[in-house]
Amino acid sequence: MKFRAALAIAAIGLSIFSAPQASAAGNICIAYDTGGPGDRSYNDATLAGVKKAQSQYSFTFESVVTDGTNADRSKRIRTLTTKSCTTIIAVGGQYAKIIEPLAIEFPNTQFAIIGDASIPSLNVTSIIFSENEAAFLAGYSAALATKSGKVAMVTTPSNADGYENGFLLGVTAAKKNVRSFVKYTATESVVSAKALITLGIDVIYDATTGSADGLFEAIVKANTSKSRKKNAPEVNLIITEPDLYLSVTPATSKYLIASVVKRVDVAVSAIIGKAVNNSQLSDVIDAKAGIYGHRYGISDKGIEIVIKSKPLAAQSAAINAAASAAYAN
Repeated sequence: MKFRAALAIAAIGLSIFSAPQASAAGNICIAYDTGGPGDRSYNDATLAGVKKAQSQYSFTFESVVTDGTNADRSKRIRTLTTKSCTTIIAVGGQYAKIIEPLAIEFPNTQFAIIGDASIPSLNVTSIIFSENEAAFLAGYSAALATKSGKVAMVTTPSNADGYENGFLLGVTAAKKNVRSFVKYTATESVVSAKALITLGIDVIYDATTGSADGLFEAIVKANTSKSRKKNAPEVNLIITEPDLYLSVTPATSKYLIASVVKRVDVAVSAIIGKAVNNSQLSDVIDAKAGIYGHRYGISDKGIEIVIKSKPLAAQSAAINAAASAAYAN
């Protein structure tokens, strides 16, 4: 299917920008999630991908931002279908219910959705990230960093596989004698963190979404409490970006030892690169369901770990080598 480069960025007011090159190869449109750029999360990562693509390709792009309701999401996407956007990139799985029927209604429009793989349509590119590989990096790092010999993952009930075939595998691969725990939560991770800290766990991997400030505050409080046992190891945190955002001060930064990063910017730049060359990311994600797009992982630089702890940084080569070997196939 031939199509022009299109990327729909949801912004409260539509705005058009031109890449620095002379002639535009198409109109890229992005539908941002709630809040738009400045959210320190997926929207910011998406915009970073657009800027990266601007340095490589010539195109214009338009943007809209949803207020979060299904009615508004539908309105924003429909607006973009009138803007000659052959590729409309929607940021976040909340757009899935909106895009699925619109992909049928507008068969000549190419859509892409970040963070969802549920739409069985040839004109929808699904972009997802391997939760297992992200969790493996965190688990391996946690096992190397722990002093108590106890580490844990906090995640949603839907990500049980990420623990079993990611975090736990990483922990075991690094140190078989380290005990691994998991807490499933559908809402607030702070309560789970407090429960884990009382068990003597000193490295927690937060694989939920939203703000990690509450959980981090619980960790800081535990580390600075006057009732903390003299020889008890400090509790440290590993987070996933851009799923989580966190406010860190110079005094508390030492407790954040690593971030596992899903390179949304890399994915968005790749979508645009394909679009301006009349192509698309069309790997088979689920043959039976008819889902196409790309699942990013360690091998294609779609997932990486950013180590913030100096002692752990010395082990970075071992961490990356172990992860690459674990998912080589």
